[in-house]
Amino acid sequence: MKNIAKILILITLAAIMRPASAQTSARWGVTVGGNYNEIHFKQTDIFGTDKMFGALGGVTGELMIAGVGFGLDASLLYNLKQGRLHMGDRRVWSTQGLGDEVCRLHYIDVPLNLKFKYRNLNGVENTIAPIVFAGPTFSFLAGHNNIGDNQLKYNTVSVVLHAGVGAELFNKLQINASYNFSVGETCRTRLLDEHSAKCRTWQVTATYFF
Repeated sequence: MKNIAKILILITLAAIMRPASAQTSARWGVTVGGNYNEIHFKQTDIFGTDKMFGALGGVTGELMIAGVGFGLDASLLYNLKQGRLHMGDRRVWSTQGLGDEVCRLHYIDVPLNLKFKYRNLNGVENTIAPIVFAGPTFSFLAGHNNIGDNQLKYNTVSVVLHAGVGAELFNKLQINASYNFSVGETCRTRLLDEHSAKCRTWQVTATYFF
């Protein structure tokens, strides 16, 4: 999976970095945003969890096909995802002194998007242009906090699928909202048959293109 991720990332970044021509336009921008994340366990009776806010930021490159509205973009982002775990609900963890624990996950994300920007609005698109997009995110775990005596173990590489909508304002600023869900597991407990969890995340970003 790591090799496939590297190949897809290199192909997309190479396409975006190629010089703009009459048929395509390429540009770079700065992205900032926030997320609302849940660390969701498949076994819902294990203990309660709460969603928490996080933050992200980085750079984005975009390649659009002129006159068609279709294009690609790729980003390199730092993404902090958090979730509250009520581990004290279960005796196996409460006896170890654990209660309501915050799990903090620091990721380097590489989201790749196929996007469509509607440009046939009789000039209105120069003020606001609707956008839809979808694609995978290759998420590399850069760090995490320790809960108790390392009660969780983590996947270092995750694949996340996402889809969303947004708008481009004045041909410069893109505001996007998306839903993101892990394909594979994010982490699992070391006790009670190693229950697995995935991240489910609502995300809002703003990208200013130069």
